[in-house]
Amino acid sequence: MDPRLEEARTRREQIVAEIVARTGITETQIERLVGTFYARIRDDALLGPIFAARVEDWDTHLKKMCAFWSSVALMSGRYSGQPMQAHLPLPVDGTHFARWLAIFEETANEVCTPAGAAHFMERARRIAESLRMGIAFHRGERI
Repeated sequence: MDPRLEEARTRREQIVAEIVARTGITETQIERLVGTFYARIRDDALLGPIFAARVEDWDTHLKKMCAFWSSVALMSGRYSGQPMQAHLPLPVDGTHFARWLAIFEETANEVCTPAGAAHFMERARRIAESLRMGIAFHRGERI
Protein backbone atom coordinates (compact mmCIF):
# COMPACT_ATOMS: atom_id res chain seq x y z
CA MET A 1 0.00 0.00 0.00
CA ASP A 2 1.13 3.53 -0.75
CA PRO A 3 2.67 4.94 2.46
CA ARG A 4 0.64 8.15 2.07
CA LEU A 5 -2.61 6.20 1.88
CA GLU A 6 -1.61 4.14 4.90
CA GLU A 7 -0.76 7.33 6.80
CA ALA A 8 -4.13 8.86 5.87
CA ARG A 9 -5.98 5.71 6.93
CA THR A 10 -4.12 5.62 10.24
CA ARG A 11 -4.82 9.30 10.85
CA ARG A 12 -8.55 8.84 10.12
CA GLU A 13 -8.67 5.92 12.58
CA GLN A 14 -7.03 8.13 15.22
CA ILE A 15 -9.56 10.91 14.62
CA VAL A 16 -12.48 8.49 14.88
CA ALA A 17 -11.05 6.98 18.09
CA GLU A 18 -10.63 10.45 19.63
CA ILE A 19 -14.23 11.42 18.81
CA VAL A 20 -15.54 8.12 20.18
CA ALA A 21 -13.57 8.63 23.40
CA ARG A 22 -14.79 12.22 23.80
CA THR A 23 -18.45 11.71 22.87
CA GLY A 24 -19.27 8.05 23.39
CA ILE A 25 -20.64 7.88 19.84
CA THR A 26 -20.17 4.51 18.14
CA GLU A 27 -21.36 3.02 14.86
CA THR A 28 -23.88 0.95 16.83
CA GLN A 29 -25.21 4.08 18.49
CA ILE A 30 -25.47 5.81 15.11
CA GLU A 31 -27.56 2.89 13.84
CA ARG A 32 -29.84 3.17 16.86
CA LEU A 33 -30.14 6.95 16.51
CA VAL A 34 -30.91 6.77 12.79
CA GLY A 35 -33.39 3.91 13.19
CA THR A 36 -35.25 5.56 16.06
CA PHE A 37 -35.21 8.99 14.42
CA TYR A 38 -36.60 7.81 11.10
CA ALA A 39 -39.28 5.70 12.80
CA ARG A 40 -40.44 8.93 14.44
CA ILE A 41 -40.17 10.87 11.18
CA ARG A 42 -42.35 8.31 9.41
CA ASP A 43 -45.03 8.76 12.10
CA ASP A 44 -44.84 12.56 12.10
CA ALA A 45 -47.85 14.37 10.60
CA LEU A 46 -45.72 17.09 8.97
CA LEU A 47 -42.65 15.15 7.81
CA GLY A 48 -43.99 11.63 7.38
CA PRO A 49 -45.84 12.29 4.10
CA ILE A 50 -42.78 13.97 2.55
CA PHE A 51 -40.57 10.99 3.31
CA ALA A 52 -43.28 8.50 2.31
CA ALA A 53 -43.52 10.13 -1.11
CA ARG A 54 -39.76 10.11 -1.64
CA VAL A 55 -38.26 7.03 0.04
CA GLU A 56 -39.05 3.79 -1.78
CA ASP A 57 -36.60 1.47 0.00
CA TRP A 58 -36.28 2.25 3.70
CA ASP A 59 -33.51 -0.29 4.33
CA THR A 60 -31.32 1.33 1.69
CA HIS A 61 -32.18 4.81 2.94
CA LEU A 62 -31.34 3.93 6.55
CA LYS A 63 -27.99 2.42 5.53
CA LYS A 64 -27.19 5.58 3.58
CA MET A 65 -28.18 7.76 6.55
CA CYS A 66 -26.01 5.67 8.89
CA ALA A 67 -23.06 6.21 6.55
CA PHE A 68 -23.90 9.93 6.37
CA TRP A 69 -24.05 10.40 10.14
CA SER A 70 -20.94 8.26 10.61
CA SER A 71 -19.09 10.61 8.27
CA VAL A 72 -20.55 13.71 9.91
CA ALA A 73 -20.20 12.68 13.55
CA LEU A 74 -17.12 10.45 13.48
CA MET A 75 -15.41 11.74 10.32
CA SER A 76 -15.30 8.12 9.16
CA GLY A 77 -15.49 8.93 5.46
CA ARG A 78 -18.18 6.28 4.90
CA TYR A 79 -20.63 8.54 3.03
CA SER A 80 -20.34 9.81 -0.50
CA GLY A 81 -23.24 11.71 -1.92
CA GLN A 82 -24.76 15.11 -2.55
CA PRO A 83 -27.24 15.97 0.21
CA MET A 84 -28.17 19.33 -1.29
CA GLN A 85 -29.10 17.80 -4.63
CA ALA A 86 -31.22 15.18 -2.87
CA HIS A 87 -33.13 17.83 -0.92
CA LEU A 88 -33.66 20.50 -3.59
CA PRO A 89 -36.83 18.98 -5.08
CA LEU A 90 -38.50 18.43 -1.71
CA PRO A 91 -41.47 20.62 -0.70
CA VAL A 92 -39.84 21.83 2.52
CA ASP A 93 -39.20 25.14 4.25
CA GLY A 94 -38.04 26.44 7.61
CA THR A 95 -41.02 24.90 9.40
CA HIS A 96 -40.03 21.45 8.18
CA PHE A 97 -36.40 21.91 9.18
CA ALA A 98 -37.42 23.12 12.64
CA ARG A 99 -39.58 20.02 13.12
CA TRP A 100 -36.79 17.78 11.78
CA LEU A 101 -34.36 19.32 14.28
CA ALA A 102 -36.80 18.96 17.19
CA ILE A 103 -37.28 15.25 16.49
CA PHE A 104 -33.56 14.74 15.95
CA GLU A 105 -32.68 16.49 19.21
CA GLU A 106 -35.27 14.52 21.19
CA THR A 107 -33.89 11.28 19.75
CA ALA A 108 -30.23 12.22 20.24
CA ASN A 109 -30.91 13.14 23.87
CA GLU A 110 -32.53 9.74 24.45
CA VAL A 111 -29.99 7.61 22.59
CA CYS A 112 -26.69 9.38 23.29
CA THR A 113 -24.61 10.56 26.19
CA PRO A 114 -24.95 14.30 26.83
CA ALA A 115 -21.62 14.86 25.06
CA GLY A 116 -22.72 12.69 22.15
CA ALA A 117 -26.08 14.44 21.81
CA ALA A 118 -24.36 17.85 21.85
CA HIS A 119 -21.90 16.66 19.19
CA PHE A 120 -24.72 15.45 16.94
CA MET A 121 -26.85 18.55 17.49
CA GLU A 122 -24.06 20.99 16.67
CA ARG A 123 -23.70 19.28 13.31
CA ALA A 124 -27.43 18.74 12.74
CA ARG A 125 -28.15 22.46 13.23
CA ARG A 126 -25.48 23.43 10.71
CA ILE A 127 -26.72 20.87 8.20
CA ALA A 128 -30.36 21.93 8.58
CA GLU A 129 -29.50 25.60 8.17
CA SER A 130 -27.29 24.91 5.16
CA LEU A 131 -30.01 22.85 3.46
CA ARG A 132 -32.72 25.38 4.33
CA MET A 133 -30.68 28.25 2.89
CA GLY A 134 -29.61 26.28 -0.19
CA ILE A 135 -33.18 25.29 -1.00
CA ALA A 136 -34.46 28.83 -0.47
CA PHE A 137 -31.69 30.25 -2.66
CA HIS A 138 -32.38 27.69 -5.37
CA ARG A 139 -36.06 28.74 -5.36
CA GLY A 140 -35.15 32.41 -5.54
CA GLU A 141 -36.54 33.10 -2.07
CA ARG A 142 -35.13 35.60 0.39
CA ILE A 143 -32.76 33.97 2.80
